[in-house]
Amino acid sequence: MSSTTSIFMVSTLYILLLSLPDHMSAHYIIGHSGQRSKGGGGGGDGKKSPHILAAPASPLNTETLVFKDQRLQVVYPVIQKFKSIITSDPLGVTKSWIGSDICSYKGFYCDTPPDNSSAIALASIDFNGFQLGASTLDGFIDNLPDIALFHANSNNFTGTISSQIAKLPYLYEFDVSNNQLSGPFPMSVLGMETLSFLDIRFNLFSGGVPPQIFTQNLEVLFINNNIFTQTLPDNLGNTHILLLTLANNKFNGPIPRTLPKALSTLTEVLLLNNQLTGCLPYEIGFLEEAKVFDAGNNELTGPLPFSLSCLEKVEFLNLAGNLLYGMVPEVVCAGLVNLVNFSLSDNYFTHVGPFCRILIQRGVLDVRNNCIPDLPFQRSVIECATFFARPRICPFMWSYGFIPCKLPSIP
Repeated sequence: MSSTTSIFMVSTLYILLLSLPDHMSAHYIIGHSGQRSKGGGGGGDGKKSPHILAAPASPLNTETLVFKDQRLQVVYPVIQKFKSIITSDPLGVTKSWIGSDICSYKGFYCDTPPDNSSAIALASIDFNGFQLGASTLDGFIDNLPDIALFHANSNNFTGTISSQIAKLPYLYEFDVSNNQLSGPFPMSVLGMETLSFLDIRFNLFSGGVPPQIFTQNLEVLFINNNIFTQTLPDNLGNTHILLLTLANNKFNGPIPRTLPKALSTLTEVLLLNNQLTGCLPYEIGFLEEAKVFDAGNNELTGPLPFSLSCLEKVEFLNLAGNLLYGMVPEVVCAGLVNLVNFSLSDNYFTHVGPFCRILIQRGVLDVRNNCIPDLPFQRSVIECATFFARPRICPFMWSYGFIPCKLPSIP
């Protein structure tokens, strides 16, 4: 397999999702393979580094090695030092990390850097699925000055994220998902103008998420499956993130009324398994591009807004495991023609009409464990009576019958 094919395999998904930052050449990262034989100089001067032959040296001593570019010579000891702290390498990845041809190391990819068209630099790292283990990434990522993409999904890295990554001038994709990283949200990413893709999901990060991250110039932000604890900030309504996941944390408080309108272009809205409270705002109806809306297993209450009928593209709608009550609106059951799965189980609904019953018969609508008298698999009378003995009143009750879209006529 050619190196060009290899680098396309590394970033295919991300390139489909994202465009490169305006100041970076598309040739950087993608088109490096033909440049490996060029002898660009370090520091951007376009000259080859002098090669000094000396007695045999340790892996961190570069005097006996001949590098294609001084930029590669600079990162060689960084890589070797990181290799020395690797505690687990079941796939034998690091066996290829020897010698001066860094561009042939498994998981390492070179390219022409933006500041020097005649140089060659380490531009991309893809450790996805390597199952490498190390106690820290500090001193590694932050000492790779030309790195633009760092992907390390599904490894066993621990520790925190170095504050020094903020000094990396070209980093625009940073993925350390599915590891065992911990500590607070990596504040160092705030203000990184080049960064457009941040994926830290499935780790052990905890505490608050800085509100600034939601209005930063990101296109993708995955922070699900951590231990973040805070209310959803109001400035979420000003975000222009295209892909955002907040699920499986401990976010609390209400869904901001401005959030649905801000996220109107999202195809998936994932708020499940948090501690969200309050009532569903009618603005949910602005999520007109959503194919998935999942706010299951929270503490949301109140009736269902009729505006849910505006989610004309939705296929998967999950509100199970909340404290919702009242009737299931017929306009929702009749209007959402693309529904494949509509789960309202484990709530306190009391009535479903004929259109909703058709969806139940088709196996689309799940209303088990509610308070609907004539349906099977419902809560006990005592459990329902206990719930309704405590009134739960939503603000803006007038809005629950408001439909902010034009619906097709229902037969």
